[in-house]
Formats: sequence, C-alpha cells, structure tokens
Amino acid sequence: MSRGGRGGGLLIAGTTSDAGKSVVTAGICRWLVRRGVKVAPFKGQNMSLNSFVTREGAEIGRAQAMQAQAARVEPSALMNPVLLKPGSDRSSQVVLLGRPVGELSAKGFFGEPGGPSSPGGALYGGGRAALLGTVLECLEELRGSYDAVICEGAGSPAEINLRRTDIVNMGIARAARLPVVVVGDIDRGGVFASFFGTTALLSPEDQALIAGYLVNKFRGDVSLLEPGLEMLRGLTGRATLGVLPWRHGLGIDEEDGLRVSLRGAVRESLTAPPYGEDVLRVAVCAVPLMSNFTDVDALAAEPGVVVRFVDRAEELADADLVVVPGTRGTVKALAWLRERGLADAIVRRAAEGRPVLGICGGYQILGEHIDDEVESRAGAVAGLGLLPVRVRFDRHKTLARPVGVALGEPVEGYEIHHGVAEVRGGEAFVSDEQGRALDGCRVGAVQGTHWHGALESDAFRRRFLTEVARAAGRRFVPAPGTSFGALREEQLDLLGDLVEEHADTDALMRLIEEGAPAGLPFIPPGAP
Repeated sequence: MSRGGRGGGLLIAGTTSDAGKSVVTAGICRWLVRRGVKVAPFKGQNMSLNSFVTREGAEIGRAQAMQAQAARVEPSALMNPVLLKPGSDRSSQVVLLGRPVGELSAKGFFGEPGGPSSPGGALYGGGRAALLGTVLECLEELRGSYDAVICEGAGSPAEINLRRTDIVNMGIARAARLPVVVVGDIDRGGVFASFFGTTALLSPEDQALIAGYLVNKFRGDVSLLEPGLEMLRGLTGRATLGVLPWRHGLGIDEEDGLRVSLRGAVRESLTAPPYGEDVLRVAVCAVPLMSNFTDVDALAAEPGVVVRFVDRAEELADADLVVVPGTRGTVKALAWLRERGLADAIVRRAAEGRPVLGICGGYQILGEHIDDEVESRAGAVAGLGLLPVRVRFDRHKTLARPVGVALGEPVEGYEIHHGVAEVRGGEAFVSDEQGRALDGCRVGAVQGTHWHGALESDAFRRRFLTEVARAAGRRFVPAPGTSFGALREEQLDLLGDLVEEHADTDALMRLIEEGAPAGLPFIPPGAP
C-alpha cells in the first residue's frame, strides 16, 4: 500500500461530535489488520479527559489507545500528538507529544489573544496553527512505518469559525492529501441534511477530498433507506460507502463524554445475570471534570454488577460500593460533593463500614488535606478525612505504567496526576512483591489509589468484589471466567465485523491506496 515510500491514509470525519468516528476508526483498523495490513490510528488533536499512558510514559487519548489495540500495535505519542484536557469551560491543559506544556485559554488555542499560563506553554503561544507542523511530522512518521494510517477527525469538518487554524479535520486532510469519509449518526435523525450541509459548507479545495459518506447506528430495513442514499448521491456526486447497523454496548473509550444519562447504566450495557445469588450495586459519583470514567467499565463487565453514575445523595443509599472517580478538578469536585450532600453521605457510609473506593482525584478527596497551588490554586483545603493521606499538588505530572500486588493478586495500571500523596497510616493499596508499599491506602472498607485501570486486572477485580460483597452483606460471587481483556477483544472484533460486512470495503481500500478520486463535484455555497 506504499505510495512514494509512505503508507496510504484515510481521514474519518463526522457530521457532529459523537457521530461514531472513534469506533468506526477502530473498526477499520481491526478490519485492515485482519487482512494482513500493518495499520496505525492517528488523531492530530484530541480534547478529552479520558487519557492513557503509553509504555514510554507519554499521555494520549484513550480512544487512540483503544484504536491501537484494534490495530494490534503498541500505542505511541505519535498517534495523538496534541491532547487538550479541559480544566474549565474556557481553558485546557495542553499535552504535546505526551507531555504537558501548560494551560491555554480557548481563545489562545484557537489563535486569538489569551495565551498559556505557564512558561512551558508559552513556547506554543501561537495556538493551533503553530502546532500543524508537529502534527504533520507525526503523521508522516507513522506513514513511513505503516502500510496505512487511519486518521480520526474531531467534531465536524464544517466548523466554519475554526477552519483557519484547523489541524485535525480538513486542515490536515489538505496538507497530507488525505481522502475523507464523513460519518453520520442516523439514530439522531437528520443524517441526509447533515451530510449535505457538511459538504456544502466547505471550500472547493476541501470538498475535493470529501470522498463519501458512512451511515452509523441504523435500525431497521436498509432497503427503506436506499432511495434517500441515491438522492444524496445525485445531490452531492458522492456515494454512501456503508450503512452500519446499531449494536448494543459498543461505546468503548469515548472521549467527548458519558454516553449515558447520570442515572443510566454505564455504557447502556445490559447486566448479565449474577453468578451468585445477589447482584452488586455500584454508584459512581458523577463529579465535575470527571476523568477516566472508563475505570468502571471492568466492573460493569462483571455478571451481576450494576454500575450507575449518580449526582444525588439519596442515590447512594442502596449502593454496595461507592466510587469517587478521577477528576481534572479535585478541589472543584470536592466542593461539588459537599454542596450536594454526597460528601456527608460518603462519610456516613465509611462510619458504617460500607465500601468506598477513590481513584486518582477521588483518592485525593478521601484524604485529610489537599494543598493545591497548581490545578485550582485554592491553597489548603480539607479533604473528607477518611484516609490518613495528605496531598500536595506538584507542577510535574506523574505519568507511569506501574505493576504490583493488591489483595494478594497481580495488578497493573497507569498513573496520570499532579497530586503527590503522603500516606501517614493505614495499609497500602498496592505493594511490590516484597510487600513494600507502592501506592494508595486502605482503612477498613475505605480505600484509594492513584492507579487507573487497576480493575482491569481480572484476579484482583474478583478478589476486590468478593471483599465488597462481604462488607455489604451480599451473596454476590464474581464469575470465575470473566476476562476483561477478552471482552474488549470481542468488542473490537465486532467493530471489525461491522465494517467488513456492512461497508464497501473495496471502495475504502481504493481510497486508502489511491486517495480521493478526481472530479468530485463542488456543492454550493461553499465556505463563507
């Protein structure tokens, strides 16, 4: 698939955020690798609080890590050179090539006055336009090493107010001459207008790269859709390259937000019948700026475990386990818990010996004291006092992929945090093989850790849930054969099946190998 010494490429854009770009990109990667193609995912700029740490210690979006798994390659910072981690509605931490370089206002990033707030970020005060060169260099390095690179866009390519400084949609497609397939979520409605309008708001040069459309999440008889697809082709001169059917529970490692209502089951997933006599109910506090909520996916994958996100104190009453998850705003999340009465409810649970788990920012919240002059600049703040831990925020971000032992079982995870914990008592949550403390703290039924992903370790998760059930008085028994890794592989294979069975794979392969076809018509009015 090499063209002039570099691999082919394709950009998957979307009519909106959450149209399905991430999972379609993963599905194409899995389809290609099963055909023997050496393929890599890529997203030039990502905005997400769900991130991952590569083996070389670089932070990237979890969606790109999931896509790398779909492609059966090791995740790399090259696959997501720019990651934005929102800290408020108006500013984000900028992570460049896996390392934080400072806080940047929205205006500063989009190329207007209002730059970064730290010396490291000042190097990139030119905003997104200044990062285009870095993004293209990473893409070219991947194309020099792989047969194909499947790129994911962000939001919509027709964000006309942002086109001038775009480095993730048509900006990169134009610069790298990538053909573009636009994905639309038909489950939301209005997909034909979205396809047409997205194309018609682009300049002639951008439209020349829009090579086709892909309908996502279709329910029903495809034959009823076909007349509309033919009319769309007549209006735009572009074919629809597939209609992917709606499948339950495919929301894996999204980046833009929860695919559930606050009181909906995680991932809209169906809870399998319990292996024992009881189900186990898990309540996850939906704190502001929640990060890596994917940590609880492994719990939701267990038969008989019901995971829900909650935002009211009364919703903790029947929970067997309460999880305080990670957050990009620890002090803000702590204030939110107090304002809503959730903090008092958690403290009462702890006094009653009922299980509570804090992960990363949630772990810090459960401690005695927080000193934050970095994230919130709030200074000294009292925590919930449930764990003998004092936290000091450091400007240096800890990024690591540790391994250890917890509850007598092997466990591995990844760390992404500015808070440094001083543990003054209790038991270690994770130790090394010699029993020396590595991370976290346990006091009775309350425990906390900085490690994300620990619950994906199957033996540890089963032992942990057994303890939770005992403390909660539930006759719940973890199913002995549940493998989170195997379940994830099944999901990725299903994504590959959807592409292989319901997309025009011959047309996709031609686009990857040859680029957009010549002579695609211009649809007025074009870009303003």
